[in-house]
Amino acid sequence: MMKKLDIEKIRVIAFDADDTLWDCQSHFEEVENLLYSFINPYCDDPAHELFVTESQNMEDLGYGCKAFTMSVMETALRVCGNDLSATQLTALLEAGKHLLHLPATPLPGVVEVLEILHASPSTFRFPPKIVCFTKGELQDQENKLRRSGLAKYFDYVEITSDKTEKEFLALCRLLQIEPSELLMVGNSLKSDIAPALAIGAQAVHIPFHVTWQLEVHEDIEHERMVKIERIEELLTLLQ
Repeated sequence: MMKKLDIEKIRVIAFDADDTLWDCQSHFEEVENLLYSFINPYCDDPAHELFVTESQNMEDLGYGCKAFTMSVMETALRVCGNDLSATQLTALLEAGKHLLHLPATPLPGVVEVLEILHASPSTFRFPPKIVCFTKGELQDQENKLRRSGLAKYFDYVEITSDKTEKEFLALCRLLQIEPSELLMVGNSLKSDIAPALAIGAQAVHIPFHVTWQLEVHEDIEHERMVKIERIEELLTLLQ
């Protein structure tokens, strides 16, 4: 039997963007696979080599296409050295820049759910604000939201460099709500679910079919979290 949310408390419903509203990681994996094809002859574990580089660069570069592309190129140069050709390096650069124009096509059910929530469902005594709360590079995230056509459904958009308890609490202060009045909906246990639960919010987890290695997190079972398979199920939870 599906858990229920305490809908009487919800004043804000916040949605993650990448891999919750549209496919992002699958496009990144295409670039990763290109990198692996170049460096595989020079190392035992290509994915680990990229993971090491990204982990080391995270504090300085943060999240986003540009940071990812720099880490990809750095990994290729570090592993292959002088054996990496200019043609290969150019291919990685062009593949990384292509990520800046990924289509951001809404995933199945996203538009329908946002349309219903945007219309202020009568199930709420106080219709909640609908917010997009995402992390990454500002211009890139703004462009993806614009290309997705979803911006019109949100009362507020917050793009931040990271999503930890600190940023979740800042969002609550900005929207003038208590943490218990926030419902976070997202695909990442690490960035969407765990920090939301830690501050006392409710959360709905919608797993995506691929997970970035820096977003891998142990499974969570919590009384304030519900796991669903399709975003349309959110409407049932909110009845």
